[in-house]
Amino acid sequence: MALRLASSRFAGNVSKRSVVFTSSSPSSSSPLSSLLLSSSWKATASTVAPSTLFPTSQRFSSSTSSPTTTTNKVVAPPMVYIAGEEMTHYAMNIIVDQWVKPYFDTSQWQYFDLSCKSRDETNDQVLMDAVEAGKVVGAIFKEPTITPSALQVKEMGLSKSFGSPNGAMRRGWNGITISRDTIHIDGIELGYKNRVLFERHAVGGEYSAGWNTVGKGTLITNYIPDDGSDPIIVDKRDLTDDHNVAVIYHNPYDNIKDLAYYFFDRCLESNVTPYIVTKKTVFKWQEGFWETMKDIFDKEYKEQFTKAGLLERSGGELQHLISDAATMQLIRWTEGGFGMAAHNYDGDMLTDQIAQVHRSPGFITSNLIGKCSDTGRIIKEYEASHGTVTDLWNDHLAGKETSLNPLGLIEALIGAMNHAAKLQFDADPTAHRGMYEKTLNYTSTLRLALHNTFRYGQGTRDMSGPTGYTTEEFVDKVAWRLGRYLADQLEKDSPPTLDEPDLTYRRDFTNVDMAKLHGMFDKYDKDGSGKVDFKDFAKMLVKMGIAPRKDENFKEPDV
Repeated sequence: MALRLASSRFAGNVSKRSVVFTSSSPSSSSPLSSLLLSSSWKATASTVAPSTLFPTSQRFSSSTSSPTTTTNKVVAPPMVYIAGEEMTHYAMNIIVDQWVKPYFDTSQWQYFDLSCKSRDETNDQVLMDAVEAGKVVGAIFKEPTITPSALQVKEMGLSKSFGSPNGAMRRGWNGITISRDTIHIDGIELGYKNRVLFERHAVGGEYSAGWNTVGKGTLITNYIPDDGSDPIIVDKRDLTDDHNVAVIYHNPYDNIKDLAYYFFDRCLESNVTPYIVTKKTVFKWQEGFWETMKDIFDKEYKEQFTKAGLLERSGGELQHLISDAATMQLIRWTEGGFGMAAHNYDGDMLTDQIAQVHRSPGFITSNLIGKCSDTGRIIKEYEASHGTVTDLWNDHLAGKETSLNPLGLIEALIGAMNHAAKLQFDADPTAHRGMYEKTLNYTSTLRLALHNTFRYGQGTRDMSGPTGYTTEEFVDKVAWRLGRYLADQLEKDSPPTLDEPDLTYRRDFTNVDMAKLHGMFDKYDKDGSGKVDFKDFAKMLVKMGIAPRKDENFKEPDV
């Protein structure tokens, strides 16, 4: 179907303004709380029978009371929440208040304010603290942040210019790859018909380059080994221009094996064809990236991909693409169903192109995958692939209506919550199974409510045109739909307790000789009361040969 949807402001006979939130935190008088309380969400397992879609072990409720009381609000597992600024920060504030806090106690989340003001006031200690917390917790959600330009440093009154926090996070969490995948909504046609996966090497390249402006002279790059052996001249060149910029960077390759395993596993799981992208024909130093990926694939994955039929489009082999060719194929392969892995810079550029083909940066994910150096545990940080959306923030400050699509933000939040739940479940499956199941049920229901709001034509204006919802209206509508979906997973009223159905309902009852049955009963109903006492009942069963007998071969256990 076409992407353009008709706007339906009153789908389901409920106005988009029917759920309005006026406070920053849920209260017992909020419409959502009223909806859930009226839908039996506070009922316990002894009074409410769940539907088959929501097992008893997954039941949870919405309440403003503490989880330690009689309510069933879920205590969310530990997670690091990194706050940013501008429009995306504003949107996430109201989203968390209306979509998360009615169902979860988030007291175990650790919050870090990475706004420019906070980084300036703490001399960037807040960034270092966030990185350390991420190492310990292992599950991180990050709002978009600002890396201030020279002009912004002056406008914000900052003491200095601060670098991107992403670099510190990738180094601190031993970044392996940044996964950027297309986001799809069933029933809405976007750029790629099927999923496209991308793994971007998380470290190295131009992003960590050292540089300086120099004049004429000789530039020498020396390598000094840690083992005390003789230094090596990596590069020597004569500079003849008066104005030069010397740039030095490297690519760490120890974690390419980890990247390979992660990439190929995901491609198998998602049923897509893998490709490796480099510019090794010109940049000879990139050959090692390709060789490592291909060696692991041929030894450990090729047979699985062949059996799955995933190499038919690539000639039966893991195919290498020159980055120039990959750029063209991304435009042509709109059927999707493929994955690519590349170096840091190429991955950054190519995933921007994927975002534009698919629709916008708001329609792809951005997840940093790292590894704890001490325990080897996987660290995952989730964020939207877009920025703080400054233009909408300026409109908001000017009192104008805005319409921010939070799809990428919510996919990131869902990913972080799921990973946090899995880490705790893996640590103690017995103790945390209920929390894990409830979290996954909630996040899948949230995704459904979000996607269906778009499908009903109640989306933001980038999807539904000028009649689309404002930022606040869209949040309200999804909150209403989420509450309704979760409430519908439980029976609103306890089903009645029934006696055994009348025997005459049985299909074989018509063959029973009722006269003889009454005669047998009357033989033991000696006083004609219509009742048989236990002594007579026992005689009847013994005579009929159906009285239960003791096991004559029973033997006491030896222990």
